[in-house]
Amino acid sequence: MPEPTPLTSRSARQNFAEMLNRAAFAKERVAIHRHGKPIAYVIPVEDAVLLESLEDAEDLKALRAAKKEFEASGEAAIPWHKVRSSLRSK
Repeated sequence: MPEPTPLTSRSARQNFAEMLNRAAFAKERVAIHRHGKPIAYVIPVEDAVLLESLEDAEDLKALRAAKKEFEASGEAAIPWHKVRSSLRSK
């Protein structure tokens, strides 16, 4: 995968439409730098969708592990209405 194209924050401001077009149509990742350090990225939508799906997969994996750990502990679940009422009383 190619390195993101670096752009200074000033250049990104001055060439905003071009920067967006590079990400949207050329499928480039554009790194915005300030004082020589990356501060943000503009990425194609497809990359963002992939990132979201990877994060969702990690969340699901963590949920399944927590559920398995809870079930193995033998503890009883606390009904939602009790949790809600205890939060309201604080």
